[in-house]
Amino acid sequence: MSEEGQALVEYALILALISVVAIGVLEIIGVNVTGVLGRIGNDL
Repeated sequence: MSEEGQALVEYALILALISVVAIGVLEIIGVNVTGVLGRIGNDL
């Protein structure tokens, strides 16, 4: 039973790490998209 609990904790930690990385990537992409759209708007 403790092995199942340990596996669940490991999966939870991996999921948390993936979530943090995904949020960071989306933040970077969002800033880049905002900059591109701003430049397009200024050019129009």
